[in-house]
Amino acid sequence: MSTPRQPPGGGAGGRRTVKGAAPRPGAPRGQSGAKPPAAGRARGSESQPPKVQPAKPRPPRSAQPKAQQPKAQPPRPQAPRSAAAGSQQPGLSAAKGRAARAQSPKDQPARSRQPRPQSAEGRAARGGQPTATTLRPAVRGVRPPRQRRAEGRPPAGAPPRRRPPQRRPASRGIRLADPRRRLRVITVVLSVVFSVFAGRLVQLQLLDSDALASDANTNRYLNIPITAERGSITSSDGVALATTVDAYDITADPAMFTSAATGLPDAPEQAAALLAPILGVPKEKLATDLRTPKTRYKRLAAQQTPDVKNQITDLKSSLEKQAGSRACQAQKRLLNKPVDEGGRTRVDNECVNPLAGVFNRDTQKRVYPSDGLAANLVGFVNAEGEGAGGLEQQYQKQLAGKEGHSSYAQAGGRLVPTAGGSLDPAVPGTDLRLTVNRDIQWAAQRAITDQVANAGAEKGYVVVQDVRTGQVLAMATSPGFNPNDLSNAKPSQLGNTALQDVYEPGSTAKLMTMAAVLDTGKATWDTKVTVPYPLVRGDVAFKDDEKHDTWYLTLAGVLAKSSNIGTIEAAQTLGATQPEANKVLYDYLRRFGVGEHTGLGFPGETPGILDKPEDWKASKQYTIPFGQGLSLNALQATSVYSTIANGGVRVAPSIVQGTTAPDGRYTPAAPGAQSRVVSEQTAKTLTEMLESVVSDEQGTGGRAAIPGYRVAGKTGTANRVDPKTGGYRGYTASFIGFAPAEAPRVTVSCTIQDPVNGHFGGQLCGPVFKQVMEFTLKTLQVPPSGSEAPNLPVEWKP
Repeated sequence: MSTPRQPPGGGAGGRRTVKGAAPRPGAPRGQSGAKPPAAGRARGSESQPPKVQPAKPRPPRSAQPKAQQPKAQPPRPQAPRSAAAGSQQPGLSAAKGRAARAQSPKDQPARSRQPRPQSAEGRAARGGQPTATTLRPAVRGVRPPRQRRAEGRPPAGAPPRRRPPQRRPASRGIRLADPRRRLRVITVVLSVVFSVFAGRLVQLQLLDSDALASDANTNRYLNIPITAERGSITSSDGVALATTVDAYDITADPAMFTSAATGLPDAPEQAAALLAPILGVPKEKLATDLRTPKTRYKRLAAQQTPDVKNQITDLKSSLEKQAGSRACQAQKRLLNKPVDEGGRTRVDNECVNPLAGVFNRDTQKRVYPSDGLAANLVGFVNAEGEGAGGLEQQYQKQLAGKEGHSSYAQAGGRLVPTAGGSLDPAVPGTDLRLTVNRDIQWAAQRAITDQVANAGAEKGYVVVQDVRTGQVLAMATSPGFNPNDLSNAKPSQLGNTALQDVYEPGSTAKLMTMAAVLDTGKATWDTKVTVPYPLVRGDVAFKDDEKHDTWYLTLAGVLAKSSNIGTIEAAQTLGATQPEANKVLYDYLRRFGVGEHTGLGFPGETPGILDKPEDWKASKQYTIPFGQGLSLNALQATSVYSTIANGGVRVAPSIVQGTTAPDGRYTPAAPGAQSRVVSEQTAKTLTEMLESVVSDEQGTGGRAAIPGYRVAGKTGTANRVDPKTGGYRGYTASFIGFAPAEAPRVTVSCTIQDPVNGHFGGQLCGPVFKQVMEFTLKTLQVPPSGSEAPNLPVEWKP
């Protein structure tokens, strides 16, 4: 007869109770968690008590509720028991049973309630007498909890409890730290670290941000000026007289030539030795520039050609390739290492590129396509690209434009494209369009240059002016210079003597005296004038250019024969007294623009010299009427004749026709101011009188005659004031006239200073006037005259 199998999990966690044990108080029978053993079991228990197994380690404290976690007990010692031992301790089974009943399934650990594994042998043993091999405790490895006594005392009749044997303490493993304490420690450490990071970030971003940014920009960023494209200067037909082409400034960063940066104590000297032959600059100066402290930018040479730039670039690349060889790289890796490790304090010269800190910056160069054509008028620029003479200097602000700036990061002399930067673009300059006709300018310059050379003169100038607009069509001086190469030019040649030289005009100024006499009505062209030789006034005896008997001339004849004595006599009629006459003449001279600037604003232009009439003492009041004792420049003298040619209306001279802004908008220049000097009738009479100077056989300007055109003009031969001594030495020869006389279009003046081969104005300047005037009339396509000159009588018979 077999014993029925006990279901797993039955009773108190699957434990067996010992027969005769008292039931748990308060629990009805059948709910105490233990079943009565079968008969076979009871009998087996008397003959062979169960073998006590050592309890398994208790689960972690955290697996049980805090209130139910039993105190740690040392494990009981494991000792094999025999069947006889089991019969001698009948109370042990009863004690285990009471302990099993005292702990409810709720209080037991989850692992202790697992069913005891059954084997085939165990199930067979239940049917018969259990053996020592098949008998096992109800729960392995779990120590039953201590039984709670009902009402504090053991039940009556129960056998006395024996003290359970002490377990052998188990070996202790690695005890894990308290996770909450570990979390607190980690939190504190991270808080400290993040606090340090946050403080440093605040310092860098808020407190020291400006200083750090400034230091970084100083050491890393380069500020490079961007030169604006200079405006062009063109002739009236738009052909460039001065323009700008691409060029390169050779620059350097002195901070890259220090011994710390290069490893060379003499890096500036080595770089200077390489650059000097290419740039044409002394190597001492280059070395000094490369040692300039507290700067990251130094210009070594300005406005170099592309050929110079390419030579430096190729040389720099060759040195860079050599410095990047394997041997040189090995030397650089040993720098600043200990000597016992093969370290080096410096590398060989061949392993350093002394030109690493040399750069080229795109810029512009001023060039003059026509070389010296109109150079004294246009001017030139200096090495800095700024106007230093002529119109280049006068209109420097408009031509130069507005400079820009570029800032970029660099490392090792190379641009760092991702580091950012700034760009303030340059604004190009304004273009100037002059009134100068390029062809007429060429003809005038060639004529005066040849004649100055033939006459052995110190200098000379020609001015061509449109009588209706006052525009200057040509202004040529000799000797001139080539603004593309200033090395061969003398300082005296760099100016514009036609505007800057002041000289006594001589007989060409007689036109103003005659204009005052005619315009005031004191005389007419045919007024009879007796011209003695000499004429004594005060303590001075005045003479004409040639000795003669007494002349009987008309007023037109006085002008035609250029008589000084006849002019003095005509001027005396301007007032009842000499002081009154002086004042009237002074007023007319001022109307013609003598003693005042022309209005061009040209650098160094002279206003001339004209004293007030009360200062005309002694002989000056007699010499001023025939052009000695007052001074003017060539353009002022030309403007006097243009005023008469324009019907007595003076138009202020002008050189600039208009400007073209960077946006391409053209703005014409304002017309010259106009003012009436003499009446139209006076101007017409004076024109006919001037024709007699050229057309009459007794006139002094016969060499200025132009076939097919009526020409009006006047010669001048004056004693020249030596600027060094202040006294008279040499002569000033001149001729000024306009054509066609019946409808004047152009005025041409010629002046030659201190000639050697001849000194008369008609002799030296008459041919120059004719050559330039002929070319000008053809260029402007002015038709020939359709009538003959009036040929006013120049003499009368007593």
